[in-house]
Amino acid sequence: MIDIVHITVPWWQVALLLMLGPAVLAGAVAGLRRLARARVTAGEAPDWSVPPLAAEGGDTLLHRWDVRCKIVTILAYSFMLAALSRPQPAVAAIGISLLVLVAARASAARVLIRLLAIAGFIGMFLVVMPFTVPERNGDTLIVFNQIPWLGFNLRGLGLAGTIAAKAVAITLLMEPLLATAPLPVTLHGLSRLGAPEMVGQMVLLSHRYLHVFRHEARRMADGMQVRGFRKRTDLVTLRAVANFLGMLFVRSFERTERVFDAMRARGYKGRFPEPAEPRLKPGDLLFAGLWLLAGLTLLVWDRMPS
Repeated sequence: MIDIVHITVPWWQVALLLMLGPAVLAGAVAGLRRLARARVTAGEAPDWSVPPLAAEGGDTLLHRWDVRCKIVTILAYSFMLAALSRPQPAVAAIGISLLVLVAARASAARVLIRLLAIAGFIGMFLVVMPFTVPERNGDTLIVFNQIPWLGFNLRGLGLAGTIAAKAVAITLLMEPLLATAPLPVTLHGLSRLGAPEMVGQMVLLSHRYLHVFRHEARRMADGMQVRGFRKRTDLVTLRAVANFLGMLFVRSFERTERVFDAMRARGYKGRFPEPAEPRLKPGDLLFAGLWLLAGLTLLVWDRMPS
């Protein structure tokens, strides 16, 4: 039998409760953004979304770990976390991810802004699921003003919290995966695992020239502002933005042709020089086994009867 808790409150309090979740989420996002900006140092790359091209001098266990073993292990472990269905193991997974971050000496600013990237996705579940999850026997519903379609299901809130915890735990692992090895080494490891080599080359070139095109766009935008351009909701602004995008495309295409001609002049024949051949050591397999054992432990804990 469904246990329904009736709460009689005025309409303005109902509206306040409905807006409380998004307001708390917006405040948390703003706080994380401010904290992340405060933690960014002058020598750190401003673009947090891409891994470094060169090694950053780390000498931790994750930096020395074979990149192929690291990719397979973290990917398998992430699937184990995605299979969790209870909040307690999901919260424990966040604790494990935080320990990995400390062991990898990851940048706190990059980690915080990666969390910002999923804040909207998580907030959607936390706001929507308590009101939309199907009712089951044993559920506890909070009904506002005795309105049956406005039932707040506590089980739905628990499910949303579990999904959010799993998403945070997996997201926290992306920084140790991407920041503990240069991007060419990571892509070379993917190619050794069977990924198409041409895809790796496209990712590497996109990574390299994304910053170039961004700086080009910024330089063109600064030039337009110096000439008195101001954004407005009229046809003049729309025409100026269209011309801006067209010129950026033309300049990007011309630069791409020059880069490809320079690559062919230096002997490019469809393959980049490969990094040093990775060597799989027994310690790499031992570390991978311990990590996967932790994931299996969380799964067993999750499946145990409560």
